[in-house]
Amino acid sequence: MQINKELELAWEFVNKTNRSIFLTGKAGTGKTTFLHRLKMNSLKRLVVIAPTGVAAINAKGVTIHSFFQMPFGPILPDTDLNASKGFNRKFSKTKINIIKSMDLLVIDEISMVRADLLDGIDRTLRRFRNRSKVFGGVQVLMIGDLQQLSPVIRDNEWDLLKPYYKNGFFFSSHAYQESDAISIELKHIYRQENPVFIEILNEIRNNVLTESSAKELNKRYIPNFIPEPDAGYISLTTHNNKAEATNNAELVKLKTKTFSYKAVVEGKFPDHAYPNSEKLELKVGAQVMFIKNDSGPEKRYFNGKIGKVIHLDKDEVVVHCPDDEFNIITKPEIWENINYSVDAETKNISEERIGAFTQMPLRLAWAITIHKSQGLTFEKAIIDAQGAFAHGQTYVALSRCKSLEGLVLKSEINSSQIISDSHVISFNKNAEKNEPNEAVLAVSERNFQLDLMVEVFDFYEFLYPINRVLDIFYKNRTIIEGQIEAPLLIIKTTVTNLLKVSTGFIAQLKQLSEDEGLPEMSDLIQERFIKAVAYFKTETEKHIVESLKTFNFTTDNKAVGADIAKNSDALEELLEIKLLYFNSLYKGFSTSSFLALRAKAVFITKEAPKKPRKAVVDGTTNVDLFERLRVLRNEIAQENDLIHYQVFAQKTLYEICETLPLTKQELKKVNGMGDVRIKKYGEVILKEIRAYCEENGIETTEDANIFEEQQPKKKKVDTKKASLELFKSGKTITKIADERELNENTIFGHLASFIASGEIEVSELMSKEHYDELLELIPKKIFENLSDLKNQLDDKFSYGEIRLVVEEIGKSIS
Repeated sequence: MQINKELELAWEFVNKTNRSIFLTGKAGTGKTTFLHRLKMNSLKRLVVIAPTGVAAINAKGVTIHSFFQMPFGPILPDTDLNASKGFNRKFSKTKINIIKSMDLLVIDEISMVRADLLDGIDRTLRRFRNRSKVFGGVQVLMIGDLQQLSPVIRDNEWDLLKPYYKNGFFFSSHAYQESDAISIELKHIYRQENPVFIEILNEIRNNVLTESSAKELNKRYIPNFIPEPDAGYISLTTHNNKAEATNNAELVKLKTKTFSYKAVVEGKFPDHAYPNSEKLELKVGAQVMFIKNDSGPEKRYFNGKIGKVIHLDKDEVVVHCPDDEFNIITKPEIWENINYSVDAETKNISEERIGAFTQMPLRLAWAITIHKSQGLTFEKAIIDAQGAFAHGQTYVALSRCKSLEGLVLKSEINSSQIISDSHVISFNKNAEKNEPNEAVLAVSERNFQLDLMVEVFDFYEFLYPINRVLDIFYKNRTIIEGQIEAPLLIIKTTVTNLLKVSTGFIAQLKQLSEDEGLPEMSDLIQERFIKAVAYFKTETEKHIVESLKTFNFTTDNKAVGADIAKNSDALEELLEIKLLYFNSLYKGFSTSSFLALRAKAVFITKEAPKKPRKAVVDGTTNVDLFERLRVLRNEIAQENDLIHYQVFAQKTLYEICETLPLTKQELKKVNGMGDVRIKKYGEVILKEIRAYCEENGIETTEDANIFEEQQPKKKKVDTKKASLELFKSGKTITKIADERELNENTIFGHLASFIASGEIEVSELMSKEHYDELLELIPKKIFENLSDLKNQLDDKFSYGEIRLVVEEIGKSIS
């Protein structure tokens, strides 16, 4: 990639500071290339997200809604995100650890991100990181061009949002305004090489198209242009109806048989809001585009993916996409019509499903709308910008093309088709005036290093668990026995003194850095740092570590005991983190070393894996539960002589895994789970979900039976140990599953967890033939998750066997 000063300045700010950044630039200036370089070479732990499926795929990331588990409706500043219904806010420990350990959050195509969505991200990050810092203290890189497509906000949604925001753009969010973000504009254009074409695009982008540029551009106006077959042209137009006319004309040319697919419409779903044709006609050979993300766990397609129809049946369409090695068997998807309102008393957003539209998630794609083209690049394109109605629409269409020669205009371009938003123009002018330079970079880099040093010696977080345990003790001292008050008071006094010392020391470091420059490059600052580490380590070990050794308690009150245990565990984890820092940084400070330590520190918990993967987990959650419930469904179907989807549909299975219902009332809210199904299968399904949540430490409601019929309380047992004891008594996995009313894969997983301790041998769970065969096959496969891997292997291998061998391979590698 060609070096230029803006790109390098952005690179330095991202990698050497903690400043949040808005990286912008005209179409084709290398924003996406910069992102891919960042993913390959940055030392920071980063997560990449984007507002749409197309943008996420282009950025090689995941969608915002998927990763942060956000609702699709308005997110108001004064409401509880977790109180909204219809989406999963039960974060797994894996997801929480990812959020806690990342250094950098990258949001691609930021121009399409609504203000309330960015505030929702801020609130989620604060929840799991630092509540007092914007974005929870995470550095955020926002990439995009505000002169391209803007956020989509319906009128009824804006009615709810406008009391809180000046406009819908991300820069109107409370989080952005608080973040003190810098703006860097990339100026060198890589996509187009013709200076005339570049100048034309610049003028359109800035809403100042000159007469001479318009004349040059309109030389590409070719009336009645008809491309040769397979010439590689794609048509871009402003409205869906124009695209449909082109697509229908191309469809007629195909001599293959026509298949029709009629949509099923339920409840209130107005004609103008239909997401697809009510009657969809397709032929083998048709060029099509997916218009919805795959709701299945495989995620085979996304909104905007283009392919060709190779087979048609009454219930499915088989599509092949150019870059795929597999064919996609496509079945109908469901779109819901949701009505949003605000509860007058609670201020929470209420969501009501008032209608549904079911249809194949495909439409003809010889022509597509300009909105669908953002982020794509074409060698040849036919553009019809007549009737442009939205901010940035004409600019996006023209800038998709690599050259003026590959461009054909179906209508002449004039100034009336160039629409700009006054809020964007104002923001861009202010951002341009305040672009950072090398001096700002130097100060930001110095402050970043000082902030990291502050973390090493900051003991403020210790106060909450200390005070909480003391408070519990003082209120319940008659039912608690043990050594609590004395050791905690010593620890509290030590922490208070260390906070005073650290405040003075950090002030001294800041003063020194005024003359010494970057802390990690200063011998004097490094000398002071090393002495401080030695002092803090000694005080910590002498007063905190030793005092915790004497800390103990016992109580018959389970709630009180659990609260004390929770906070004392938190205190011990904070202590382990401090000792990790002190034991690792005794020779001096470096930014890269500390960032690595901070990421490692997140996983200092009893349940966390010793060597967590660095890669970001896709937003699709609970794949393991999906497989367990799928197996359970098949077992129920076989026992009752049913077809598997008669137990519950694939869509229902996916929704269960996303929402994790824990009671019959919650299960009833899942589409496809009515009273009859719940009566027949509800209890066994809920047992599986509860077992999964317990095994994986997923946040759940405090009492899953709070809305159920009153039942006698059962003594809580370790579910995995219960399975082990039954197995050791001579019972088979099948008999244990029957006795415990769980499926065999679940019991298999319970027993497999004891392999590491030596209580179970691999040979007790699977045949040597299966083990050896999987050991040879799995390393040759490329897969995103276990569900993906299972689909690539013979059905003779169970899900439990595959997972066991994958884990064994992982141990041998590490």
